[in-house]
Amino acid sequence: MNTMLNKQKIAVIVPDGMADSEIPSLGSKTPMEAALKPNMDRLARSGVCGMVKTITEDMTHDASATANLAILGYDPNVYYTGRSPLEAVNIGLAMRERDVAIRCNLVTLTGDGDIYEHKVIADHSADEITTEEAGVLIHALDKALGDDKRRFHTGVSYRHCLLWEDCPGGRSFTPPHDILNKCIKDYLPAAEYSELMRASFDILDSHPINMKRREDGKKPANSIWFWSAGTKPDLPSFKSKYGFDGSVIAAVDLIKGIGVCAGMKTVNVDGATGNFHTSYKNKGLAAIDEFENGADFVYIHIEAPDECGHRGETENKVASIEKIDAMIVGPVYDYLKANCPEFKILILPDHPTPLSIRTHSSGAVPFSLYKSGADNRSGIDNFNEKTAAEKSEIYIRDGYKLMEFVLGV
Repeated sequence: MNTMLNKQKIAVIVPDGMADSEIPSLGSKTPMEAALKPNMDRLARSGVCGMVKTITEDMTHDASATANLAILGYDPNVYYTGRSPLEAVNIGLAMRERDVAIRCNLVTLTGDGDIYEHKVIADHSADEITTEEAGVLIHALDKALGDDKRRFHTGVSYRHCLLWEDCPGGRSFTPPHDILNKCIKDYLPAAEYSELMRASFDILDSHPINMKRREDGKKPANSIWFWSAGTKPDLPSFKSKYGFDGSVIAAVDLIKGIGVCAGMKTVNVDGATGNFHTSYKNKGLAAIDEFENGADFVYIHIEAPDECGHRGETENKVASIEKIDAMIVGPVYDYLKANCPEFKILILPDHPTPLSIRTHSSGAVPFSLYKSGADNRSGIDNFNEKTAAEKSEIYIRDGYKLMEFVLGV
């Protein structure tokens, strides 16, 4: 569907999990509503706003994967095969024909006693363990539990991958961020998988890396947790669908993996961490560099608001939105305005990550679409969940149709 000339530039800015609900400590405002974000507000005021349903209730278990596929115009019901395969593709893993990729989180389990099933997930990210520390732990697991069929591979921070050829059935998994502070007994997967998880605890709990983390006041990465299994994905290229040479700027393997599968260029950004302490400035500069180097379409994903939501960090979530506005939205807009006669900027969270529940929800999210030269006067002075829903009649029920809407405006 080559409907647009490549002289037009499009920036899509996705603050992951930015949408939320009203927070008492913020004066019954949402983080979007409370944040000082003059650039987002200005673009919303002069653009087109609305609501879009990026995920369906039955896909909430893997909201980030399905929502970002949808935003890029891929119907998750057709193209989603699991989160972990997308991550595996990005870190360069060669998936065999009969391989299944399984996301392998390093998590923190707490609880007295020796019974694994009685323990509680205290942190789905093991205090956002560093990739260097995690690499040592994953290597230890692969040495002890890997074989010709099973191979453990290091990803980024707490996010890792198990490739399992001819793995057993019964692949029903629960995301760890959905069961924070809950006993794991009722959420363990089938025996073949839970036995590996139990064995990982025996290896990791007393590992020198975790002994040192405890001494430093950090949570140990003392178990793995499996979820989001799937087979190798097969996506048509983004250029064949829309006629744009695209680039993806992200810190997490999932989003980069979608880009790789879609034939887009993926960009590594210095200081990009996938958490609140990421380099917002460098992400904004990287986006500008991609436009400078000939990209027509740049997809900028920022994980920080989502991680703050999972961790229950209200102040940091607000601050992350403000940093995205100041260091990404503002500079990208200024560059495009000064250098590109025709451009669009789409801003939206991929899904809500409410602080009250510390996990993803399936509610519709607000979007703002600015087109150069337009002055639509949307009536929205503060871009947030409430204003987009109340002051706009635009509601896109199928999230994967948003890209067609963007191209058609």
